[in-house]
Amino acid sequence: MAEAERIIGTPEVGEDGTQPESAAPKGRRRIVALLVVALLAYLVDLGSKMLVVAKLEHQPSIQVIGDLLKFDAIRNPGAAFGFGEAFTIIFTCIAATVIVVIVRLARKLYSLPWAIALGLLLGGALGNLTDRIFRSPGVFRGAVVDFIAPAHFAVFNLADSAIVCGGILIVLLSFKGLDPDGTVHKD
Repeated sequence: MAEAERIIGTPEVGEDGTQPESAAPKGRRRIVALLVVALLAYLVDLGSKMLVVAKLEHQPSIQVIGDLLKFDAIRNPGAAFGFGEAFTIIFTCIAATVIVVIVRLARKLYSLPWAIALGLLLGGALGNLTDRIFRSPGVFRGAVVDFIAPAHFAVFNLADSAIVCGGILIVLLSFKGLDPDGTVHKD
């Protein structure tokens, strides 16, 4: 009889319905690591935005590396690259959904690299969600504070950077076959 294919991300199950020794999660849950990374990403983002609003908003941009990089405070009601300015509430709902999914996934989290990746995503999502909830023009319609302006690229913030880094790490972990529960698959 042919072996049934396993869905990526689900643990292997033996004929008796139990996990083989090699497929069982090893170690302890990595919820604390996820929360520490998320909190650090969130606080660094929040602190940078508070500093930008206090010192840089309505001021000339600051040249950091010649014409290659400058700090320029802008308010972005849309998504990345300024797209979707009319859909701020949708981006708010997406960020809230991402947060809920990460919190639910944390119960099965045994992999430190996945904890770091998900912590970066969680911290970044919380950072931008905070802007969307508490900044003007109003609740769930707030504009995100962006300020990092590389030449010939979109203006972004540290929350965006955390989200992108977390996403890249998740892709790399998936290609390596490492699951959030700590198991490695050869699919």
